[in-house]
Amino acid sequence: MRWRNWSGAQTAEPAQFVQPTTEAEVVELVRRAAGDGLRVKAVGAGHSFTPVAATDGVLVNLDHLSGVVTVDREAMVVTFLAGTRLRDIPGLLRPHGLALANQGDVDPQSLAGAVSTGTHGTGAGLTGFAGMVRGLRTVTADGTVHDVGPGDPLFDLGRVSLGALGVTTRITMAVVESFVLSAVEKAEPLAPLARDFPTRAAAVDHLEYYWFPGTDVAHVKTNTRYSLPDAAAADLPGPVPRWRSVIDDEVVSNGAFGAMCALMHLAPRTTGAMNRVAAATLAQREYADTAHNVFVSPRRVRFNEMEYAVPLADAPEVLSEVHRVIDASGVPVGFPVEVRCTAADTVPLSTAYGRESCYIAVHRYHRDDYRELFSVVEPVLTAAGGRPHWGKLHTLDHADLAAVHPHLGEVAGLRARVDPDGVFRNPMVDRVFGI
Repeated sequence: MRWRNWSGAQTAEPAQFVQPTTEAEVVELVRRAAGDGLRVKAVGAGHSFTPVAATDGVLVNLDHLSGVVTVDREAMVVTFLAGTRLRDIPGLLRPHGLALANQGDVDPQSLAGAVSTGTHGTGAGLTGFAGMVRGLRTVTADGTVHDVGPGDPLFDLGRVSLGALGVTTRITMAVVESFVLSAVEKAEPLAPLARDFPTRAAAVDHLEYYWFPGTDVAHVKTNTRYSLPDAAAADLPGPVPRWRSVIDDEVVSNGAFGAMCALMHLAPRTTGAMNRVAAATLAQREYADTAHNVFVSPRRVRFNEMEYAVPLADAPEVLSEVHRVIDASGVPVGFPVEVRCTAADTVPLSTAYGRESCYIAVHRYHRDDYRELFSVVEPVLTAAGGRPHWGKLHTLDHADLAAVHPHLGEVAGLRARVDPDGVFRNPMVDRVFGI
């Protein structure tokens, strides 16, 4: 088969594509591949923009290892099979009155993929997915199944691991009581928002903004959390009506925007005018709904993405420079820059390890050459001590990454011990771990 990731930028031709239905099948396929001298990589939605899942060996898809294993309401943890898609988790947790504490703005990814690449949402008081993990079950290269938690190196060092330590089959996640988000989406002047971003982020539950290059306005999303009882007692607006959701999210944000991107690809000189139209037509609205209906938005226009995490305290200076260099570059950028934030966590190789973080993401329409834009912005982000998202494009090598990830050497050492023959290697693993 020929495999492509979601954006189409990464391809591979694995010798085998397998979809195990049990953990025992995972054990057997790993042992068999190791005996045959084949490498193994797991893949979910292929939503990473990097070649993290690419292999010429055995490509393992865990879609048939999906669902809830156990629910522990006393400990407030739920164990999922690792192939569970993020889009299915709200429905799985709803009967128990539970939810994940946070989500990103898209949800096709597998839970294992989201955890192992450090996927996150936004909220200065909340971590990414890896920070919510409370236990892992992983099959290592010798076919051993490890059920691990805090204190075990496979857990402590392996939550964000790019699939380099084994195939994860179960993940235990911290959960919270179901909750409602009240959302305000509006346009604001760009300069004061960027200048005050750390202060603004600390004052609300969830904050993010989008900026179309060449304009001086930002589309700001602010979400406030309510428990179900508090939401019932509060005078909150209702959900977005179905008809308006179709117009705002499907017709405008996907259909019309996709047509504009295609036009800008063919006629780059129209980009400035198109960006002004896009900035002027983004939805201005207030509504409240169950959390996942607010966190997640449909993203049907394909693109490639680079995202770095910089210290949140440094965000004003870094954002100002990012805005400046993009506008000064002359690159016709038709996709918005996205800015989010998270709390610090204690997960080695997490982009937020040890520091509150501001995430700055730049995107390029999938038919355009993303390197043209990324080469302009990446030096600004690396100069600020930025850490690249493991599922998004960057040019850093092992030495560069070791300079911003203090535990990279420890994770590399663990990888060498549990996979001495390189069953789970691929070119990206080699580049990151300096093999």
